[in-house]
Amino acid sequence: MEVFMDDFRVYVESFDACLENLSRVLTRCIEKNLVLNFEKYHFMVIEGIVFRGIQVDKSKIDIITSLPNPAFVREVRSFLGHVGFYRRFIKNFSKISMPLSKLLQKDVDFKFDQPCVEAFLELKTQLTFAPILQAPNWEYSFELICNTSNSTLGAILG
Repeated sequence: MEVFMDDFRVYVESFDACLENLSRVLTRCIEKNLVLNFEKYHFMVIEGIVFRGIQVDKSKIDIITSLPNPAFVREVRSFLGHVGFYRRFIKNFSKISMPLSKLLQKDVDFKFDQPCVEAFLELKTQLTFAPILQAPNWEYSFELICNTSNSTLGAILG
């Protein structure tokens, strides 16, 4: 069995504490034989980190929202890769992006029709109004609520 994880976030209020926590995380990865792809890691990133949590990087969002409609499969793949990085900020990302994702399937003719245009525009709009994400308040109890269908998966804290 292989498990893929995209993101680790280690942040605290001081640089020294951040280094200490980062060391603990990396040590734990070594102890548990986790394989890390260091080409994809970004250390000491401050963009997107705000007092209340994590927000989208406005400069990157401006680039994404200015993109024209994709004309080729590779452009759809590139767009979904860029917005997919911010999927945790977009409610119903899988559902919204489904018309675009279908264009990536093998043996499907590229037809950027009205549902694709709507999905493309909706994803760009959602990025401009993305919420600030914050960790739960551990002093309160909460539940992890999950829901799946044949085509999407979602989870929220309630």
